[in-house]
Amino acid sequence: MNLESVVSQSDRPLAEPPAGVELAARAADRARAGGPSPIEVELRGVSKVFASKAGPVTALDHVDLSIRRGEFVCIIGTSGCGKTTLLRIMAGLERESAGIVRLEGKPIIGPGVDKGVVFQDHRLLPWLTVDENIGFGLDRHSAAERAVLTSRYRNLVGLGKFGEAHPNQLSGGMAQRAAIARALVNRPKILLLDEPFGALDALTRRYMQRELEKIWLEEQATMVMVTHDIDEAIFLADTIVQMSSHPGRVNRIIPVNIPRPRRRDHPDFVAIETQLLEEFELQAKGYFGEGI
Repeated sequence: MNLESVVSQSDRPLAEPPAGVELAARAADRARAGGPSPIEVELRGVSKVFASKAGPVTALDHVDLSIRRGEFVCIIGTSGCGKTTLLRIMAGLERESAGIVRLEGKPIIGPGVDKGVVFQDHRLLPWLTVDENIGFGLDRHSAAERAVLTSRYRNLVGLGKFGEAHPNQLSGGMAQRAAIARALVNRPKILLLDEPFGALDALTRRYMQRELEKIWLEEQATMVMVTHDIDEAIFLADTIVQMSSHPGRVNRIIPVNIPRPRRRDHPDFVAIETQLLEEFELQAKGYFGEGI
């Protein structure tokens, strides 16, 4: 069977995600690992002001947030609430106008291998193979070390047989798995994801949510994900940060204490989703007016 026919058959990875019982056991082991984890990322009084022709625009206003090591945090909010700006500040891709952002107690002053980033667009280099894309930032390692790390993370994301494929031979979900592997291969302290599944169809998106949860449990990683999808946030997050907009502020922090693997028909899942949808509807009415 040739490469093209394998790719076209399915978006399913070659390594199946853990069955429900196994995933639940991994989650339980994680929960039993000890007391509260130390703070990994800390934001205090963070504001961001952009210049515009009409004058200064405040995108973020005095944001306070603490993210613990190994936590999965989802940031949600209406368009324009500063979610992506906040993520870019944590990644060191933007500088805050006021306040301070720390990673393990040290100020974040720029990008680095200690912070992995995955964007909505996979941003793979089209002239490189999957393995070459995954290993692109491993120059400080020997060739043998690069080969071991690249293989490990390619297999982790379920692309075992696609190391020599080019991005144009991959489906959207497979390309995003390669992008996640590239972000994880340096073993960053935190993985930041900006709407990574936003361009995928509904079925692939749900599959990728399960895949990401598997990777998070396997890697014991700290993950922060921006999403517009309330359902996705409840499915994945330990903690949901709900932003209000114009300017962006932390409106509410919601712990999600639903056992894993999560079912979308769980009463607590439905209750959180209903409450958030009602709150977003009220926000939208306040911004757009009653005519929506």
